[in-house]
Amino acid sequence: MLVKRLTIIGVGLIGGSIARALKRINACDEIIGCGRNVANLETAIELGVIDKYETQIDRAVANSDLIIVAVPLRSIAGIFKTISKEISPDTIITDVGSAKASVIADAKQYLGQHFPQFVPGHPIAGTEKSGVAASFAELFEDHKVILTPVAETNPAAVETVTLMWQKIGATVVKMSVAQHDEILAATSHLPHLLAYSLVNTLNQMNPEIFEFAAGGFRDFTRIASSDPTMWHDISLSNRDAILKMLGLFRNQLDDLTKAIQQGDSSEIKDIFSRAKIARDQSLC
Repeated sequence: MLVKRLTIIGVGLIGGSIARALKRINACDEIIGCGRNVANLETAIELGVIDKYETQIDRAVANSDLIIVAVPLRSIAGIFKTISKEISPDTIITDVGSAKASVIADAKQYLGQHFPQFVPGHPIAGTEKSGVAASFAELFEDHKVILTPVAETNPAAVETVTLMWQKIGATVVKMSVAQHDEILAATSHLPHLLAYSLVNTLNQMNPEIFEFAAGGFRDFTRIASSDPTMWHDISLSNRDAILKMLGLFRNQLDDLTKAIQQGDSSEIKDIFSRAKIARDQSLC
């Protein structure tokens, strides 16, 4: 048994998948779902993802041993402010946000005495789908979860959160906040921004152009179907690291543009060859 009472605030793809995975192994006596969308919460009940739901955060977290916050980044501060008044000193809190510096800043400001019980986390898993109906228990199997505890973080809380992720098939990696935010800006945030931008560019040209899109276009732009609210929040919450990556990408794009303008066959082939070698040798 991991914990007796677990509360998940935000029962969507990630929150719902955590609940499904923990239910499958009977890791909790009771899983409470919390959110504002009653229809989504009722679907979660019907699917057996959660045991009961609350729309009021204070009621949802009462007597909880572990709280998982799985909402868009810019909603987290308000949640921390609310739960800080309702939880016990032993309650463990964790999140699944894709940018950690902003979440930790919110936690320090609003969790107060409970801040040491907060374990910042981020599962490197997901799909372009959203909502509890898209959740599935196997989502985290053979995927990494990054934890970014800080000096004040209670080691026992880190152990509990680590065990939770391991029980549902994930590999837990610990790293610094800055390292996490820079890596994710490069490997996740930048690709999403490029996919959104490409789809918008072509749509402004002529929406009928999509009728002629082949598999490569569909593969590259699949993530442009992701939740706009979530990616809006990520873009602002990890702004500095994202801007750095956009600048580096812009430099590469300028180099390719120049090579094509000048008809530099050798440089064009070198750019493509270096990319192919890097991609083929990587683990992705």
